[in-house]
Amino acid sequence: MEKKYVVGVDLGGTKIYTALVDLEGNVKKEITIKTEAEKGEQAILENILHTIDNVLEGTNINEVKAIGVGSPGPLDVEKGLIVYTPNLPFKNFNIVKPIKEKYGVDTYLDNDANVATLGEFMFGAGQGSNNMVFITVSTGIGGGAIINGRLFRGSTANALEVGHMTVMKGGPRCGCGNTGCAESVASGTAIMKRAREAVASNADTALKNYEEVTAREVFLEAEKGDMVAKDILNDCLSYLGITVANIANIFDPDKVVLGGGVSNAGRIVFDKIEEEMQRRALRTISKNCKIEKAILGGKAGVLGAAALAILESK
Repeated sequence: MEKKYVVGVDLGGTKIYTALVDLEGNVKKEITIKTEAEKGEQAILENILHTIDNVLEGTNINEVKAIGVGSPGPLDVEKGLIVYTPNLPFKNFNIVKPIKEKYGVDTYLDNDANVATLGEFMFGAGQGSNNMVFITVSTGIGGGAIINGRLFRGSTANALEVGHMTVMKGGPRCGCGNTGCAESVASGTAIMKRAREAVASNADTALKNYEEVTAREVFLEAEKGDMVAKDILNDCLSYLGITVANIANIFDPDKVVLGGGVSNAGRIVFDKIEEEMQRRALRTISKNCKIEKAILGGKAGVLGAAALAILESK
């Protein structure tokens, strides 16, 4: 029987999003349920199996090529283990084995940044590229890379920790313990922290009119002309541009695809990145490399897990 479908599972700290997807990336059936992390490892596994049962209802299992699972890490991809993750109770838990045993279908695991990279590469803004870097900028900064059409994982499957590239010597302390990481100076959290420092100071800024300031308010006030907000974004987005230029110089990609909440702020983000690319990336690289916005949005994880299933089962 022809293998026409894959199943993608996007496992998150609060929800499980599972879909039956054809080989062109079209979602045929989908379901989202609460993860119920507080109930423990086995309960989460049962919830995952429930979602797979749901999307497979009415479909012959012999038509399913493979199952892909995207999860927060760290993971042991080769063994199918979720080693540990802050928002889930797993400790060295084999998530692949019980799924493969129940359905008799090859099952693959990878971290959420990698599967989002695969999703954009196969079905999103990265289509048509052979070498692509995906960078997501929101609370933190993460990423993944496609080299010669294949996902690059590195020797410990932890490659492309983009947020922990040092871009500012002596900069603010990052959550990882280092100082001057891209995440500490260019993420949505970094923008928010700078704004809250300004609000707590004697700075003359409209940001003081908000009960709570996040990166969103900084973008709003900068657009209205607030100089403090504009200065914050100029600094933070410059460091984001430096990060992208560094990555471009290392990987020489066809495309850098930018996702995450900060990318939704529009041209101000992409213009600053382009400016730093022109200034800091080698000319041949900057002329060839396109900077594009991710297009899959909330489906990046589930379509990425589907893409993982398609590519790994070839």
